[in-house]
Amino acid sequence: MAGIYLYHVVTEKPMKLGQIIIFDNNQYNGVYIRVMACKNILDGNKPIGHLSKFINSNLEYWTVRTYRELALEKVRKEKYPNYPSRMSCLYTSKTLIDAEMWANSFINSGRKVYQIVKLRTDGKLFDGDAYNVFDGTDNAAENEGNADYYWSNKPNKFGKEQLIETLIDDNIEVVKIVKEFS
Repeated sequence: MAGIYLYHVVTEKPMKLGQIIIFDNNQYNGVYIRVMACKNILDGNKPIGHLSKFINSNLEYWTVRTYRELALEKVRKEKYPNYPSRMSCLYTSKTLIDAEMWANSFINSGRKVYQIVKLRTDGKLFDGDAYNVFDGTDNAAENEGNADYYWSNKPNKFGKEQLIETLIDDNIEVVKIVKEFS
């Protein structure tokens, strides 16, 4: 596999050297799983699966993210189909320093971090400004406008230097375990 090298902060479960991850139209990430569990609840259906208690324990938090991610996916499919889906990708960094910054941010917010790994991919990439990620609302037009702003990579509304999150999909290989966290 030729490709591009990036770094990923592992938060779901530890990865293994040589592991191959594939994200395509049939393989989804944890964002997708949580969004679909929350969408099911918002649609008035009985919560299903092991995530229902997790989602229901903080439904407002997940509702905001669900509205956002559904709008981001709708706009991506319609206007930016060559970009990776946020619900079928890994979130990565181009440098180890940036990955360490994300790891520290996750740790400080109480999120479990297992590792930083170096990856090689031949898939699609998108460098988005994390400051353009928004809190979704029940206003679909507003969400879709914010989603277009994110995908079009306009300057963030805070006037800050971009905080890059690089989305990658397709075939991804773990080529090095850079750092382990206890």
